Amino acid sequence: MGRRREKNLSLPQHMYQKGNSYYFVSRENGKYKWIPLGNDLAVARLEWAKLENIADVDIESVTFSVAAARFARDVMPEKAAKTQEEYTRQLRKLNAVFGNVPLDAITPQFVRRYLDERGAKVAANREKALLSTVFNHAREWGYTNAANPCAGVKGHRETGRDRYIEDAELLKVISCACRPLKDALELAYYTGQRPSDVRKLKRTDIREGALSIRQNKTKAALRVAIEGPLLDIIIRLTTELPPIEPGAVRTLYLVQDEKGQPLTKSNLHYRFTKARKLAGIPNFQFRDIRAKSATDTEEIAAMGHAQRLLGHKTRSMTEHYVKDRLGYRVAPTPKTLPQPKKRRA
Repeated sequence: MGRRREKNLSLPQHMYQKGNSYYFVSRENGKYKWIPLGNDLAVARLEWAKLENIADVDIESVTFSVAAARFARDVMPEKAAKTQEEYTRQLRKLNAVFGNVPLDAITPQFVRRYLDERGAKVAANREKALLSTVFNHAREWGYTNAANPCAGVKGHRETGRDRYIEDAELLKVISCACRPLKDALELAYYTGQRPSDVRKLKRTDIREGALSIRQNKTKAALRVAIEGPLLDIIIRLTTELPPIEPGAVRTLYLVQDEKGQPLTKSNLHYRFTKARKLAGIPNFQFRDIRAKSATDTEEIAAMGHAQRLLGHKTRSMTEHYVKDRLGYRVAPTPKTLPQPKKRRA
């Protein structure tokens, strides 16, 4: 039988405190093994419960950091890589304010104050949305019975981006682009895909006369018919391969850098910014090409074509891309007004 505790009597069995940190202590082969549990008592209790194989643990005054830690462990891995990156950044901001606050103590007034004092309004809205998501999960996990403090708290008003890139503007940037960027720009326009989806396209995605795409963000599966201008681009990308550095190994990616490797996110951004400045086209973002593709497609194709091309689940999502930038091309009122009768001389 081990010695009776002389301090920290409230801690469970096998859990000890040294300084500001907590440890799980076990004995193996006559030696003690100290496993760090962190310096937050609530988080430490969660880790202790896992090591003791206890499914449910009674945690008093669970802090936001506890729920955030479990959210990061259990929920975030199921999200796309970009979403995980954004959530990680947002959780860092939220933990800096709410981390040590018990969940039951977070009120709508605190959420309102966070929104008002956060400098970036759009970022504040996204962080509020994540706070609400984490809180809902915390309720499901039994960490709190309190109502979601974000309910009824209005975020900052946002104005959607409505920049439409004219043909001449896009062509001017393409003329100032290097070969890899030119390939990426044209693929993005004719497929209507996001930059991340364009960068990952490979020659093996060309199957049965179509370009098979699995979107990173939505996981939507698309098959873009290789015809018209897209056919010319695919022929160029597969037959007129750009030169690469001596000793470099060429990959199967359609858009390759000078080493035969796919463009990274930062490298694509750098090349695009450089070409845009050379072209003298202000307020032009790479993502605007996707919106231009949707708008141009809607102008000449049957209703719903743009929605399918972009992989949107709802018509309203596509409308955000189209009507706010250029407006729909519509026919005039078909009814003919009756003409006034001519008076006799």
